[in-house]
Amino acid sequence: MPLQFDTSKTYAIALEGGGAKGAYEIGVWQALEEAGVRYNAVSGTSVGALNGALMVMRDLPRAIEAWSNIHVSKVIDLGSMDAADYKKLLDGKFDSDDWQLLPRALDVIRNRGLNVAPLRAWVRELVDAKKIKSSDVDFYVSTFSITDFKGLEVHVNELPEDQICDMLLASAYHPSFRLEKLGSKFYADGGFVDTLPLHSLVEAGYRDIIAVRIPGPGIERYFKLPDDASVTTIQTYADLGNMLNFEAEQARRDMAIGFLDAKRVLYGLHGRLYYVDRSMSEREALSWILDHADIGEKGLRDYLERSLPHIARQMDVSAADYYDLMLALAEQRAEKRNLPQLKIYHDRDFLKLLD
Repeated sequence: MPLQFDTSKTYAIALEGGGAKGAYEIGVWQALEEAGVRYNAVSGTSVGALNGALMVMRDLPRAIEAWSNIHVSKVIDLGSMDAADYKKLLDGKFDSDDWQLLPRALDVIRNRGLNVAPLRAWVRELVDAKKIKSSDVDFYVSTFSITDFKGLEVHVNELPEDQICDMLLASAYHPSFRLEKLGSKFYADGGFVDTLPLHSLVEAGYRDIIAVRIPGPGIERYFKLPDDASVTTIQTYADLGNMLNFEAEQARRDMAIGFLDAKRVLYGLHGRLYYVDRSMSEREALSWILDHADIGEKGLRDYLERSLPHIARQMDVSAADYYDLMLALAEQRAEKRNLPQLKIYHDRDFLKLLD
């Protein structure tokens, strides 16, 4: 499985916001490190700002350990509510026996949001401001100043050490959090102004960029990308869970997904739900489709000219070749059979498992 990514270049990396889904970005980083991808700039919004700080510190082991052992108590003070009750509220899965959750939820409303004092402490525990100041990696974060009512793109390396953690928290200040001053001002999550902070990197002159995307809400800043800029996107088709579900189980799974999604880009793997290393030709793929097709009474020509293009459109692979259509059909079968997703398959082995 040869590398299909140019590692002779040095890249800037943009990290999207996404709350608890941020573990995904650590998995991507791990794959980039293993492949020898170099970077000299990072921009981040919200949880991307927190992960970006660790990337600027070049401390992948610390990042993996932190997310592998994450717990809601490290982010939010739940007061009288335990983690299991909090999870029920997040998922909306509570019944008449859980009536006591309502007054606890109302307490959060009366207190004007979730108490995130643990998050402040956790960030100060993880982030070494001295390392960020002395790093060879440029670091930018996006946030929104409520006090000044304007979006900000902050070059973190230029901040005084005692302001760095506050600015990371400012970028990650989710609207569900209890509003409190950071430094002398109030801030809101950077996702209100630029959830994927490419602009700050482009403005700083970076042209080879890797964008790590997390599905979820947020406003993406529109601007014209320069003609000489190139953005490689790493994203997922998987469900990364609730953005406020700060639990180790979800984080470890999201890291594994991020690791494999990055490998999909780095090594040219195929598939959406699965990760498949291609060896088969398009002709072989078409043969597999026909061997497993219900062609019907109208015959082969009608199937090829009418039925198959319709199936391709339905599966959103109409612009791809027969290989990707074959794989989309195979993935449907694999999902129904609960074939494990978080591994790399050779295509011929993958198909054999479906026979």
